[in-house]
Amino acid sequence: MPSWQFRIIKVIFRLRRFFNPPTGVLDVEKARAETEALAAIFKTKLELVCTPVHAHTVPAEWIATPETSAERVILYFHGGSYNSGSIEAFRPLVANIANSAKTRALIVDYRLAPEHPFPAAVEDANIAYRWLLENGFSPDRIVIAGDSCGGGLALSLLISLRDTGVPLPAAAVCLSPWTDLTCTGDSWETNAKRDIMLDPSELRESAQVYLGEADPRTPLASPLYADLTVLPPVLIQVGSDELILSDATRVAEQAQAAGVDVSLEVWEGMQHEWHFAAGMLPEGRQAVERIGQFIQDHLG
Repeated sequence: MPSWQFRIIKVIFRLRRFFNPPTGVLDVEKARAETEALAAIFKTKLELVCTPVHAHTVPAEWIATPETSAERVILYFHGGSYNSGSIEAFRPLVANIANSAKTRALIVDYRLAPEHPFPAAVEDANIAYRWLLENGFSPDRIVIAGDSCGGGLALSLLISLRDTGVPLPAAAVCLSPWTDLTCTGDSWETNAKRDIMLDPSELRESAQVYLGEADPRTPLASPLYADLTVLPPVLIQVGSDELILSDATRVAEQAQAAGVDVSLEVWEGMQHEWHFAAGMLPEGRQAVERIGQFIQDHLG
C-alpha cells in the first residue's frame, strides 16, 4: 500500500488538476514553465558541486556530491516530452541518484522540439557519450540513464551506439520511459484516469511536435520498435498507475526476448516519476536507493 505521504501528495495533485484541468492542446511555452515550476517544489538537501561544461556542441553539467566518485559517470537525459525540461529543473533528481550510486553525473541539455525536432536529441546524446570516451572514460565506467522521454532517449542512444560500432556502456537505467511515440498500448486506456501527471492528448501532440516528418515507429524515436539485441543490462522502473506503463512493460518484454538482462520494477500505486519526491516519499527514497545499488553493481 502506498505511504500516507504519497496519499497526501496525490490529493494535492488531484486538487491541482481539478482547479487547473489540462486543455488537451499542447502549449510549449506553458509546458516549459510548468515543468520548471513543478520541479522547483522538489529540492535536495545534498551538498552539491555543479560544474557547467560543453560536451563539444552540447551544453551539460557535472553534478557531484561528497559521496560521488570522479572515476565513474552517469550520463543523464532529463524528461519533458522532448519539448520541455532543463538541467536546473532536473538537477535535484539527478543529484539524488548520483549520491545514491556514489557516481558523479553528467546531465545533458539536449536540443528540444519544436525548434529542434527528431533526430536532434539523439544526435546530442551521441555527441555527449562520445565526448566522455574522448575524455578518458572507459565504457565500463559509464551508465546511461534518463526519465520519461529521457528514458526512451537512453534506449535510443544504446541502439545508435550498437549500430555504429561504438563501445556500449556498462548498463542503463530508465525511469518511467516513454518508448512508443505511436502512443498506443493498453495503459493509454486503462490508466488514462489514474494518471494525474500526464494528459494523453497533450502527450500525443508532443510526439507529433518531436517527430516532425518522421514515422512514429522509427526505431531511434520509438525504441519499442527497434532491434534490442546485444544491449547492456537495463533497469526499468515504472508506476502501476502511469499512462505510459505499457511503454515500459512492452519494451522490457521485447528486450528480455532479445536476450537482454532486464530488471523491470512496477511500483504499485506510483505516479509518473515519483522519484522526484524522494525527499518526501519513502517510495521515492527506496526507488532511488535501488537505482544506486544497480549502478554500483554494474560499475564495480
